Amino acid sequence: MTHRTSLLWMGLLMSTVVLAAEPPAASTSAVPAKVQDLRRMRPISGDAKAGAAKTAVCLACHGPQGVAIAPNFPNLAGQSASYLYVQLKEFHDGQRKDPVMTGQAAALSDDDMRNLASYYASLPPKPAGKGDASSRGAQLYLTGDPARGIPPCQACHGPAALGPQPHPSSAPQPPWATFPHLRGQSGLYLTKQLGDFKRGTRAGNSNAKVMHGVAQTLGDDDIQALSTYLSTL
Repeated sequence: MTHRTSLLWMGLLMSTVVLAAEPPAASTSAVPAKVQDLRRMRPISGDAKAGAAKTAVCLACHGPQGVAIAPNFPNLAGQSASYLYVQLKEFHDGQRKDPVMTGQAAALSDDDMRNLASYYASLPPKPAGKGDASSRGAQLYLTGDPARGIPPCQACHGPAALGPQPHPSSAPQPPWATFPHLRGQSGLYLTKQLGDFKRGTRAGNSNAKVMHGVAQTLGDDDIQALSTYLSTL
């Protein structure tokens, strides 16, 4: 074997070693998770009476009149049917995760979800409380904090935190029609949801994308102030 041939084989062997040691390149073909655009969602309709007949399991957490029995569960009474349907659909499809709701929603048909949403939307919301209008939470909710880039929550959730009130015949609904009613939700529940938005663990739709940006402007004290204020309204 000539000196030149020896060098050639040595070079090929070294190349093989280097290539074997390099980790495979990461795939660039991963498909990003689909985000549902709710801005032009059509109004949700269903049979409230049929929905009431499906609530046997729901009552254990959300109460007989849609007002939660424990602070870690949300009140459902008076929420818009569109908002409630979207949440059930996301639990059903796995876009939103919860140890209890994921399993409960998995067994529901689309008609079941529409009917349940219509039923809870038909119930009167929890009676109003007496929120402290001078509190930091009230300030953040009603006027935000422009110096820190915090927008006023009422812009989407309404001045009384009752959520949007679109006319039932509007199709499509206004862009904010699937934003929730927040008044009277427990501080524990609200704190958890704002934390989830801040961490990006609720991300299945366009509303969640808006909330990611908002929640990033909030510190822990802001979240606590907002949750306390809303829970007392």
